[in-house]
Amino acid sequence: MKLNKVLSFGLFVLMLFFSCKDEKKEHSVTALPYFNSADFTPEWDTPKHKIPPFSFVNQNGEIVTNSTFENKIYIADFFFTSCPGICPKLTKNMVDIQKTYINDRDIKLLSHTVMPWRDSVPLLKKYAIKNHVNDNKWHLVTGEKEKLYDIARTGYFADEDFVKTQDESNFIHTENFILVDKKGYIRGVYNGTLGIDVERLKRHIEILKQEI
Repeated sequence: MKLNKVLSFGLFVLMLFFSCKDEKKEHSVTALPYFNSADFTPEWDTPKHKIPPFSFVNQNGEIVTNSTFENKIYIADFFFTSCPGICPKLTKNMVDIQKTYINDRDIKLLSHTVMPWRDSVPLLKKYAIKNHVNDNKWHLVTGEKEKLYDIARTGYFADEDFVKTQDESNFIHTENFILVDKKGYIRGVYNGTLGIDVERLKRHIEILKQEI
């Protein structure tokens, strides 16, 4: 019994050591890679893939395009208002990001519905009010299903299942937050349901803010 306790304690110490080591390494990051493909292989100094042109409608009935985010850093995700699973966590963490950068004009948020046949502009507005969305900071958008799904899959590489199956009929359900820089390049992907990943995202935003 004593031996088991000693082994367990030793394992705990080792895990703590490597955890602290990884955290220290993460804090030492001073530049971010580019992500040019759906496998999210980091590439340094080789920006190739830009978010393609898009045009959607936000919670206020306003047209939102790439120009809306020109010279802005933004975080994109995909959700639907009636989602009972991961979406409330995604929204909660987006609210947290909004709060952190509420006075920073260089940071924007963009949430795309994956159920546009249900999520009308009035329903998005109702959801925005319920979740204290700042209209100047955070756009909840709807539009044609084909265009929303296409940009999720080929623009943001957000649909992991599509990468595996290539089945366009599948419903998109992803927990990814995608970090896009001021020039429209993908610079990071994060699990939007995990607080620790949201904090990592914030650290990476600060790195991007230093880029010229």
